[in-house]
Amino acid sequence: MSDTFNTDVLISGTGIFAGRIALDIASTAQEPINVVIAGRNRDRLDWLRTAGNARASMFSRPASFSTMEVDLLEEGAAERMILKTRPKIAVQAASVQTSSVISDSGNAWTALVAEGGLSATAIFQALLTSRVGKAISEHSPTSALINCCFPDVVNAMIQALGHKVLCGTGNVAILSNVFAGARGAAGSEHLRVLAHYQNLGAWRLTRERRNGATPPRVFLDDREVEDVFEAFSTVKLTPEPAIEVSGASGVTLICAYAAGRPWSGHVPGPGGLPGGYPVRLEAGELHLDLPEGLTRKEAISWNHAFEAKNGMVLDGQRAHFTGRLKAAFERVGFAHAGGFEVDRLEEVFRDLALLRDRLSVRPS
Repeated sequence: MSDTFNTDVLISGTGIFAGRIALDIASTAQEPINVVIAGRNRDRLDWLRTAGNARASMFSRPASFSTMEVDLLEEGAAERMILKTRPKIAVQAASVQTSSVISDSGNAWTALVAEGGLSATAIFQALLTSRVGKAISEHSPTSALINCCFPDVVNAMIQALGHKVLCGTGNVAILSNVFAGARGAAGSEHLRVLAHYQNLGAWRLTRERRNGATPPRVFLDDREVEDVFEAFSTVKLTPEPAIEVSGASGVTLICAYAAGRPWSGHVPGPGGLPGGYPVRLEAGELHLDLPEGLTRKEAISWNHAFEAKNGMVLDGQRAHFTGRLKAAFERVGFAHAGGFEVDRLEEVFRDLALLRDRLSVRPS
């Protein structure tokens, strides 16, 4: 195999999220697109390459797939990956925290996450993306970066570290797409959704149990929907990560970016902003596409408020835990419960990994 790849899209990660992105590109690509999938699981890489090329042939799509074996936990691995691929767009889906923590239970770590919220995992979700972002900044600055790992919160950390991030996938795009799907062909108005990942939890419950939850803000053309839970009462997500929608949600954006086409839709964490927004892609740049009457400042403030109440927020170069999450970290003796400088991410990761190991063997 050649030492370098002709790469439009680099997907780092071989889990179900990365697999969904790759295989949906294979079945939907409109323009020629070369995809490199990078990861450490050789068998999984072989299968994704085989299945991707098979699906592209099956659906007569101009997509081709190749693979690169790399372990992003190894020193220098991210740099080698970027130097060999130099992609138009890097889609980073590898994490040291599996998404199943959302639905898992039975030990003290999953109990802490359930109590304090998913921002308990933000450091884990940020680690590999920070390494890929650094490699892009140093070796391929024209490559765009999409972070699939908890982007509502993590993308701000990547930006604070000095690395440009285009956006994330999923979260707000889960809700915007399931709402659009529920409306069907009759829904002719322009649907825009403002949503933080914390809004997703209510939609995993039955409609009777959603009382008291904060809904996303939904607009049809420029009119805000007054009762979102009633308007979309038939929508229900799985208790587990909604990979069938969340993994797929970035595919049209990825393909449009690789082809240099304009695009509009919804993404979390555009340019490192908190939460998720309606956006449009023009000349390789994402811009907020807010309804009339909703200002950029108001939209950002609305999203920021969720983590300010409970989660993790950034103040310049310093990350702070808030609310129940801060209290939970203090209770279990996490050394950085009071916050940390983002440039100490690697050190903080090691300390949190030790805490997770300790809690994971304790019953909840």
